[in-house]
Amino acid sequence: ESEFEKKLRPSEVVKELNRHIVGQGDAKRAVAIALRNRWRRRQLPEDLIKEVTPRNVLMIGPTGCGKTEVARRMASLGDAPFIKVEATKFTEVGYHGRDVDQIIRDLMDISMNVTRKKFTEQRR
Repeated sequence: ESEFEKKLRPSEVVKELNRHIVGQGDAKRAVAIALRNRWRRRQLPEDLIKEVTPRNVLMIGPTGCGKTEVARRMASLGDAPFIKVEATKFTEVGYHGRDVDQIIRDLMDISMNVTRKKFTEQRR
C-alpha cells in the first residue's frame, strides 16, 4: 500500500477529521467510507468503471452542525476542489440555466488553480 492508500483508509480519514471536528461520528464514518469507495472505483479497469456507479453524499442537518467543515476537509483529503453554494439561492430559480453554469465555472476555476499550484510545486 502506498502512503496515499493508507491515508484514505476510513479509520485514518476519521482520525484526521477528529483532529478538526468535534462529534458527528456517524457522519465522519459515512463520508470516510464514501471517499474510500470513490478511490477504489478509480482503481478499476476502464471497462469495469462504467459498471460501478459512484454514490454521492448528501449531508442534511441544522445550521452550525459541521456539514461544511466535513465537506471541506473531505475535499482536502481527497485532493478535490471545494466550493460552498447557498442552496436557497438556486432552489428559487430551479436547477437550470445560468446559476448552475456559474457553479460549474466556479468549480472549474478552483480545479484549475489547484492543478496549477501542484504543477508549480512539482517543478521546484
